Amino acid sequence: MTTGTPPAAETLTVLDLFAGAGGLSAGVTSPGGFRSIAAVEMDRAAAATYKLNHPGTEVFAGPIQEWLDQYDVPSVDVIVGGPPCQGFSTLGKQDAEDERNALWYEYAKTIVRAQPKWFVVENVASFMKSEQFALFRRATSPGGMLEDWSFSARVVNAADYGSFQARKRAILIGHREDVPAPGWPAPTHVGRHRTVAEAIRGLPEPETDVWPTRTVTVNGDTMPGGLATDELQIGRHYRQLSLERFAVIPYGGNRFDLPDDLKAPCWRKHTSGSGDVMGRLHWDRPSVTIRTEFFKPEKGRYLHPESHRVITHREAAILQGFPGDYVWAGTREQVARQIGNAVPLELGAAVGRAILAAHQGWPAEGEGLFATRWGLIGSAV
Repeated sequence: MTTGTPPAAETLTVLDLFAGAGGLSAGVTSPGGFRSIAAVEMDRAAAATYKLNHPGTEVFAGPIQEWLDQYDVPSVDVIVGGPPCQGFSTLGKQDAEDERNALWYEYAKTIVRAQPKWFVVENVASFMKSEQFALFRRATSPGGMLEDWSFSARVVNAADYGSFQARKRAILIGHREDVPAPGWPAPTHVGRHRTVAEAIRGLPEPETDVWPTRTVTVNGDTMPGGLATDELQIGRHYRQLSLERFAVIPYGGNRFDLPDDLKAPCWRKHTSGSGDVMGRLHWDRPSVTIRTEFFKPEKGRYLHPESHRVITHREAAILQGFPGDYVWAGTREQVARQIGNAVPLELGAAVGRAILAAHQGWPAEGEGLFATRWGLIGSAV
């Protein structure tokens, strides 16, 4: 593989909104040439995780509305973030009046105050059909609060950009009218998706199901955590019924492979529906979307391809693209939520490279030209 070095340039400053554990920032900034200077995240444990991995960043742990009311918004080159999506997610009951749906407006207000050259919004695929997306688009029209910015948007599959999972997300990439528009990141792995085997095959079996009692102190706030990704190969304690179910589900199988005496009453009544419930991952494919309750086999295709267990937090984090030394704050459930809510780092990296290309003033022809100039063709990024 031919490698290259990006051209020297000034470092672009980044503000991360609805930052979670920092996956989007970690991905976008991974090509180099970026520096995260501030982040806003309401979840206390996720904010602590962000700070542990971005020690030079000012992290506000609280609602964005409070941050906008109490603090000066810094001027930055790039804003990234994913406003909460539960109000219009297809996974649950959609509620057009859900107050979380209005958080796009707080994002827009921050754009006006920070005056970034570029911004990135990520969300669930159904966001593209929501009223919030329409309002965001309308805000960039003449006379709108974002009339000095434009954006392009697509639904993309993270696996097409080198992620170990098939995860469809809506991505908006915006630019101020006085700077170049980034070319859309060209998919690098269509037809050659990376697989579960490449990510986690060969990892040791969990030796314990006990979550360590270690604590970590971040900005004077002490909480459980301080574990690196490589330390999260921790199992779960299963009921005998669960172990019996795991034992009869074959490779690639699911709840439909269970005999009636091992099926839950609701499964016996419903002979159709999702084939992912109690499903085993496939070695030779990307994983399904890693969600916040991946540690519960009844929530999806989260059984290990061969072992009689669900995937561990370590395996889930790797499938999201997190490195082994990424440090996590929070309880078992809080860390799982942070992992599941993250943006695959490989997808973020593709967006980061597109913004860097625009910053260099190269033609807006997407990542294909950018990869050629950097000598990155053929790399698994």
